[in-house]
Amino acid sequence: MGKKNMVQAINAALSEEMARDKGVVILGEDVGADGGVFRITEGLFDKFGSDRVMDTPLAELGIVGAAIGMAAYGLKPVAEIQFMGFIYAAFEQVFSHAARIRSRTRGRFTCPIVIRTPYGIGIKAPELHSESSEAFFCHMPGIKVVAPSSPYNAKGLLKSAIRDPDPVIFLEPSRLYRAIKTEVPDAEYTLPLGHAEVRQEGKDITVVAWGAMVETVAEAAVGFDCEIIDLLTLKPYDEETIMNSVKKTGRLVIVHEATRMGGLGAEISAFVAEECFGYLSAPIMRVAGPEAVVPMARLEDDYKPSIERIKKAFETVMEF
Repeated sequence: MGKKNMVQAINAALSEEMARDKGVVILGEDVGADGGVFRITEGLFDKFGSDRVMDTPLAELGIVGAAIGMAAYGLKPVAEIQFMGFIYAAFEQVFSHAARIRSRTRGRFTCPIVIRTPYGIGIKAPELHSESSEAFFCHMPGIKVVAPSSPYNAKGLLKSAIRDPDPVIFLEPSRLYRAIKTEVPDAEYTLPLGHAEVRQEGKDITVVAWGAMVETVAEAAVGFDCEIIDLLTLKPYDEETIMNSVKKTGRLVIVHEATRMGGLGAEISAFVAEECFGYLSAPIMRVAGPEAVVPMARLEDDYKPSIERIKKAFETVMEF
């Protein structure tokens, strides 16, 4: 076992799954000899050849559409979309086809594709490169949505996503790609989809976060007795782990980069209000992005939830 960053862990997961199953193929813009925009597929073209690691035109609608066709004919395509904002061009294929194949065929066919894409702010990129629009995909039945927070869980979750019979949107927090290293086993392991991780146990406040926000929450929680839940799978999210924690702490703070209006935090808040209302000692609070398009580089740090804003939410629920 050695330490890897998230880029290395995802690359290892792809390599292992391609070696394990000849049906696993990769397609996307510059994923071949160039190794992808973040070099995540580096070395895979040389190892597996152009029949399994395929460069595509700059056409996200075509990338996802081709992946759906491949899946229908028995392959397990992993499609890379260079940045989350570029996936908007592929909505029609994702929502109208990938998400509906199981339902449309009454279970006779599934659509085992994984769509990988970096998301979130922090790399000082141009417009449409720093989106956090996971709620779009969580709203659509038939799709699973995953957001790892460390190299270890990125590898285990990606392997499970590739083996899943249904479409999975795999969201990779771009600012964590090379920011942290963790122990990542060389031996075979997977992590189940649909299960959250209690990152830190606590008695006073339940904090739900995912992706890069988990690290920010951990920093903000110093001095507070917080139970930090790393959601990992955004859909279906782990209702039981959240409920058990809220019943213990009586307080809930949800933190995400996406704009507050219609974000996944609203769904979690409504769920807890419906199922755990009698256990709450304070109103549920959300710390999220403002009602604005993700700004250019200079204002990124002001857009994302800061340690100060998260601490303020902790103080508010504790003082209620």
